[in-house]
Amino acid sequence: MITIISGTNRLGSNTKKVANYYNKLLQAEKHLDIKTLYLEDIDTHKRSEELIQLEKEILIPSQAFIFIFPEYNGSFPGVLKSLIDHTDIRKAWWYKKALLVGVADGRGGNLRGLDQLSNVLHYLKMYVHPNKLPLSKINQELNEKGEFKKELTRIEIENQIDDFLAFLN
Repeated sequence: MITIISGTNRLGSNTKKVANYYNKLLQAEKHLDIKTLYLEDIDTHKRSEELIQLEKEILIPSQAFIFIFPEYNGSFPGVLKSLIDHTDIRKAWWYKKALLVGVADGRGGNLRGLDQLSNVLHYLKMYVHPNKLPLSKINQELNEKGEFKKELTRIEIENQIDDFLAFLN
């Protein structure tokens, strides 16, 4: 199972729209078993019963993760770090594979956040795919339905997904 993590708790975020886009591609076109985890409704700031249940049902059974996360002050959201910090890292993360997608309204596509989360995931003994995709100027990229307007962006996303799926085998 692959789990997509929408790495923000901001309501109505572009990150959630991008996560839904990846989910649609992987389920509808690739016919894969995909779970999508939205951090909007989860208290990640303590090791609660809800978080333990989430671990058992989604995080531990997942063999791979797609982290889609926005730029927060030149990094990645604290709620995503808090999720990682309050889980059993050995069971939830160790030796699993990860794909990273940065989302930003600026021109960098959260390059710093991509590097910083990569470092955290490497510390957790995860295998991070080298094709980390920075999605820049996201407000101009997405239409009202949460679809990408530019053909080149859609191609890059499809190529990234294909590369990741080959990496999983």
